[in-house]
Amino acid sequence: MSAARLSIARALSASARASLPRAAFARSLPAAARTLSVSHARFGAGQTDPALSSRIQQEIQYEKSSAPAGEPDFLQAFKKDSVWSIKDKDGEDEVALVREFGNEQIRILFSISDLDHQPPPAEEDAEAVEEVPEESYGVRCSVSITKAGGGALTIDTVAQDSQFTIDNISYYSDSSLATSLTADADWARRGLYIGPQFDHLDAAVQAEFENFLAERGIDESLATFVPEYAVWKEQKEYCKWLENVKKFIDA
Repeated sequence: MSAARLSIARALSASARASLPRAAFARSLPAAARTLSVSHARFGAGQTDPALSSRIQQEIQYEKSSAPAGEPDFLQAFKKDSVWSIKDKDGEDEVALVREFGNEQIRILFSISDLDHQPPPAEEDAEAVEEVPEESYGVRCSVSITKAGGGALTIDTVAQDSQFTIDNISYYSDSSLATSLTADADWARRGLYIGPQFDHLDAAVQAEFENFLAERGIDESLATFVPEYAVWKEQKEYCKWLENVKKFIDA
């Protein structure tokens, strides 16, 4: 975790780029700020290939120079202290966090493509706003909690601003139906009652569900980690995408 990638030819000012999270700002400096140098290496038949390859190479160099080397501190701390294991494959859009809790198997799925679906920031009066607040990003998560022979719960929620906002909680007597990612399973789920909207439940029931999730580690710290990880992975996948496209152009 798909959506179209952000355009290479973006032109936010350097100060604006510095103030926004990785996935939010445009990924290139104004054209005047980068010098285009076209090499005469062997390219395909297109006359525009050298210019495009050179421009992509500049973008790769910029992205790598602005990104921290190695794993960021927040990820190292998470791996050291967290009860969750990260299941993440290079080149894939979705990430899974998994753990065991008593007789339960818990999985949280989220997609980095959610970062490309954020609403545009509202225009603010420059005189009325002296400081631009740090922009937050909501990442949709699908939580599944299964018990052997006991079915499963699935919780649709959004991680944003250090909290999980629950949309819906569903129960499945067949746990494999709840967790399967196949098209057939998705089709079978469509005909089932998925439960009420979470905010339609009694307030006391809502509070106890939130306590239920927090006890299993689906809490404020995890709600902070998920968007941070999504932004970091999106940056990494974007750089790899640039490199692969450049290799294709140069071949």
